[in-house]
Amino acid sequence: MTVEVPHKHIPKAADRGPALRYLGAMIFSSRWLQAPLYLGLIVAQAIYVSQFIRELWHLLTESAHVTETEIMLTVLGLIDVVMISNLLVMVIIGGYETFVTRLYMEGHPDRPEWLGHVNASTMKIKLSMALIGISSIHLLKTFINVQQMPESAIKWQVIIHCVFLASAAAMAWTAKLANDVADHDDEAPAHG
Repeated sequence: MTVEVPHKHIPKAADRGPALRYLGAMIFSSRWLQAPLYLGLIVAQAIYVSQFIRELWHLLTESAHVTETEIMLTVLGLIDVVMISNLLVMVIIGGYETFVTRLYMEGHPDRPEWLGHVNASTMKIKLSMALIGISSIHLLKTFINVQQMPESAIKWQVIIHCVFLASAAAMAWTAKLANDVADHDDEAPAHG
């Protein structure tokens, strides 16, 4: 025997007084205050592009006069700039679409695949993975140049990297639990 569960009445804007409708609209519109922040991140991206070009130019012009280790450290610096730039792209595009408004890029040939499934939870996981990648590059640079690094700095870099790893694992586990609960709620039949 199936028992129907009564649905809660979800109030609509028309059910509310004009003051509450105005307040709700104002609060909802406040998300646009984030738009200048994303524009500022685009400026930061341009600064990273100029940094990349300077480092690449230095590598091209000085490659005959530097050691293999110095070349490797410069290349790792270039990779670091690219990874930070990728992180900025994820935050700019994903954050704008998640928290401000849709970009309406469906059907665009260059639309990133991940944009279709981005939400606040997946953004956090993607960002934590990007931070782990950046931290890994910094650790690799440290290990290549270990003779010039103080032992305490190396220890702190390893500790910070491990904290990033643990945080990412905890966020992924929490997101999985939330998805499992949501899937269970969607599949649960209404019965008594």
